[in-house]
Amino acid sequence: MAQINVNNLTFYYEGSFDNIFENVSFSIDTDWKLGFIGRNGKGKTTFLNLLLGKYEYKGTITTSTVFDYFPYQLSKADEKGCAADFMEQVKPGCESWRVFCELDKLKMDGEVLYRPFETLSHGERTKVMLAILFSSDNDFLLVDEPTNHLDKESREIIKTYLAQKKGFILVSHDRDLLDACIDHVLVLNRHSIEVQNGNFSSWWENKSRKDAFAQKENEKHKKEIESLKTAALRTQQWAEKSEQSKIGFDPIKEHDRSIAARAYIGAKTKKMQSRVKQMENRINKEIMEKEGLLQDIENPVDLKIFPLKHHKKVLCSIIEYGLGYDSSKEYIFEDLTMEIRRDERVVLSGKNGCGKSSLIKAVLKHASGNEAVQTSHIIEKGRMETAAGLIISYINQDTSFLSGSISKFCKERNLEESLFCAILRQLDFERVQFAKNIEELSEGQKKKILIAASLLTPAHLYIWDEPLNYIDIFSRMQIEKLILEYKPTMLIVEHDVKFRERIGTKEVEIKKI
Repeated sequence: MAQINVNNLTFYYEGSFDNIFENVSFSIDTDWKLGFIGRNGKGKTTFLNLLLGKYEYKGTITTSTVFDYFPYQLSKADEKGCAADFMEQVKPGCESWRVFCELDKLKMDGEVLYRPFETLSHGERTKVMLAILFSSDNDFLLVDEPTNHLDKESREIIKTYLAQKKGFILVSHDRDLLDACIDHVLVLNRHSIEVQNGNFSSWWENKSRKDAFAQKENEKHKKEIESLKTAALRTQQWAEKSEQSKIGFDPIKEHDRSIAARAYIGAKTKKMQSRVKQMENRINKEIMEKEGLLQDIENPVDLKIFPLKHHKKVLCSIIEYGLGYDSSKEYIFEDLTMEIRRDERVVLSGKNGCGKSSLIKAVLKHASGNEAVQTSHIIEKGRMETAAGLIISYINQDTSFLSGSISKFCKERNLEESLFCAILRQLDFERVQFAKNIEELSEGQKKKILIAASLLTPAHLYIWDEPLNYIDIFSRMQIEKLILEYKPTMLIVEHDVKFRERIGTKEVEIKKI
């Protein structure tokens, strides 16, 4: 066992307005199963890159361990080849027999190492990379969001696999995965960093209690501040009144007062002013304590959505439907029968490659006003009918098409820019990010761009294809609360187990032929 010691770490990107980290200090052990939690854009991936020595920084990071990072960055040439050819290159000293052993634990046949990497599914690529990553016992592993785009079955396999390992930092926004795999958490709060024993749920419970206590203490401080301000104002008024009476008096009305009383009144006024100063100091101290209590509280603003009510109860009817690709002339699935009824939230499930996203595009194609969707490569059989005049708000799982400024994005989609930016702020989007082009943002921030656009678009049906990839845990909870409150009609593909369980009213499994 070794330690990683971080002392007074300060880092910022060239041209950035703010520090990503500022005088940060903490220590972690290299035999921990460490979950890394934080809002999008707070610096999780940046910290992993600092451990890898990719950037210069102020402060120190000291350790005797060697780091390795998932996912491996592969060239186009690597992707055209097979993993057996490039695994020694991405992980020097990698032994193929150990990779075979790890693949067996991931329930995969070793022959996958000899297939062109670009032909593998998301799940297969992830498992191959993890098998290479864990093929050595000596490295401390940095695992960055391994379950994005993976189906339920693949997530379960990886969850079981990681639960048996140790000596890693796992960056993930999947609460179910974090609960199953980690024994410590490293949390990037709003203004601090904490390391704590336990999994996500135990940390969240502790945080909720801590936040509730801070809120109560904050209310107590508020009352104390108001009380002190009232007392200070009253004492200040007395002091001013006393000071005004120090000089000059009417000998007829104040026959019992002499000129010698001036010194007594002056001393009394000075004492009162001293009390005011002490009260002001107490007020400032209380205010500082109050601000300190609330600096790390996660208190997400409630989001709003503007669903439209269609006059028909059934918005989409699919009967004995099959779908495939004209390139192969073969169907991915057949005999699918389902309905999307008003006020339902239908969750599509099934293995990667079973046709969930293709089905969504077929629905978009059949719906009125969505003919622009590129589905020319899809072949269909059976019946699909959508209600007339159906307005759909769609979130694509892909973000690669996003580019340009936020203003340009709003103009292209006919969105009110001020409202759009207000929703992004509610999703904890930093103001400084508004000045960047969208392609410069993190993947989680790009997803928030698409989610904000969908929330701002009134629709009868909201179709979201893997909307939560890269989205932080706190924003996921915000979106869950929004859906449960407004109950929009939805068709969703999402692999986050807890999210599906909470918001779904019906699950439809698509089985690949």
